[in-house]
Amino acid sequence: MMTRRARIGGVTRIELELGDITTVSADAIVNAANSSLLGGGGVDGAIHRRGGPEILAACKALRANDFRDGLPTGQAVATTAGRLAAHWVIHAVGPVFTTTQDRSELLATCHREALRVADEVGATTVAFPAISTGIFGWPVADAARIAVATVRATPTAVTEVRFVLFDAPALAAFESAL
Repeated sequence: MMTRRARIGGVTRIELELGDITTVSADAIVNAANSSLLGGGGVDGAIHRRGGPEILAACKALRANDFRDGLPTGQAVATTAGRLAAHWVIHAVGPVFTTTQDRSELLATCHREALRVADEVGATTVAFPAISTGIFGWPVADAARIAVATVRATPTAVTEVRFVLFDAPALAAFESAL
């Protein structure tokens, strides 16, 4: 497993890791969720499958109460992590990439919101996937640039952010952004 570390603002450390986010031990892992919060493909489906029915039950409760129409793009919310090696899953809805509209701020916002939610639940270690780069089609190099810059600029009590990347090209893109 390859890891690269960097000190950010003297407090937060950013690590890059090639691996499977569902196996990471952290206070919280971020789910690249769809707005339904009910699971899906890619990272979202993997987290729901490995985390077990507790995550789906928590998401259904959120849908029944606070998010009847789903979680809006750019927003984040925490649930139990079920059977994962984390305490919480922070579900963050990234934007779908389009060439006709600049949605970069929405991608940055979902990272800021995930850190805000991490602060709310008291998480000091947080693992992120490459949000919006799967089925949502965001170019990995651009997503990496936005993610790293946003994490660096966001005031938070989180002391360690780990980007857990699924493949070598994503890892290389995040290394370049870092």
